[in-house]
Amino acid sequence: MRHFFTCVLISVLLGGCSAVNPYYDPSRPHHTQEGFTNNYAPTVNKSRADLARWLWESYRNGLPKPPAAPIATQAPDLAAIHARSDRGAQPQPAITWIGHGTMLVQSGRMNVLTDPIFSERASAVSFIGPKRAQPPGVALKDLPAINVVLISHNHYDHLDRQTVLDLAARSRGNGRAPTLFLVPLGVKPWFADLGITEVIEMDWWDWHIHQGVEFNFTPVQHWSARGFGDRNQTLWGGYAVFASDFHWYYAGDTGYSKDFSDTRDRFAIRHPGGFDLALIPVGAYEPRWFMKEQHINPAEAVQIHKDLGARRSVGLHWGTFNLTDESLDQPPRDLAQARLAQGLRDEEFSVMKIGETRPFPARTSRP
Repeated sequence: MRHFFTCVLISVLLGGCSAVNPYYDPSRPHHTQEGFTNNYAPTVNKSRADLARWLWESYRNGLPKPPAAPIATQAPDLAAIHARSDRGAQPQPAITWIGHGTMLVQSGRMNVLTDPIFSERASAVSFIGPKRAQPPGVALKDLPAINVVLISHNHYDHLDRQTVLDLAARSRGNGRAPTLFLVPLGVKPWFADLGITEVIEMDWWDWHIHQGVEFNFTPVQHWSARGFGDRNQTLWGGYAVFASDFHWYYAGDTGYSKDFSDTRDRFAIRHPGGFDLALIPVGAYEPRWFMKEQHINPAEAVQIHKDLGARRSVGLHWGTFNLTDESLDQPPRDLAQARLAQGLRDEEFSVMKIGETRPFPARTSRP
């Protein structure tokens, strides 16, 4: 059923688009008159024949296999999470993995969520589609007040309608400034249709400063669509975030490309010292012949860690939704092999338990 729904959905998305891109800027190579494209690869397109082949091979081979062991989880340390929201003394930066691409990043006296999805399914509808293998590591109601939400692209496992509505309503009711949503070009009208107006659209290399923290939208290699005829009519990307105490990067979804070394070079002078942390996807990569252009595998994730010059990286986008052919628990094993092959220590690129909070040294405390 998982593959049936995934393939039906992707089949819908295989259709082309005929709309005119209202953001079209001929001076920007990733803009087209119909939408957007990648910097270093053609638009990610798979034929219906490719889709049928994937469906058949997965069915024939019984993929994905069940995980060999349960995905590691732990009860969230809510007291510590909320203590870091205190507007008094500068707290230590920390991250909490909620599941899939959703990470709570606490730094710069700010709470930031990446691609939040708290719904039971990553789907256009609530009754069918990829279902969570375990609940969010922190319930939405238990989150601290969220200052900023980063949306990397509009796929259903990264932009979830009910989650967005709940976060916006929650922020309006807590007596604080409303949550700001940073989104790719073309996604703001979707929010407007939901009555959400605290939204800023961003093109690649655009930046926005919010409460003293700088958010930059960076290129990655992927694609976008949510329904019939809208393929690549909205942009996709990652985020480079610079707070006084913590520099971090979130890749969203991506295939491997030179975009990551470009990102490192782009900020080398303006923000010396590189990234303290990179959040990089390590799941949804099999079969490679179908996924390679759009989803990196763990070996490519390690190379991206190196391309970015990150001090530490954490692997996301695994263990939550069965989306592709590898087992839910396979990415950490493949990541361990990739680290060994590329000479990285375990602590340089690791994974977390769902619900785990991990602190990091603040930049201001370094010698």
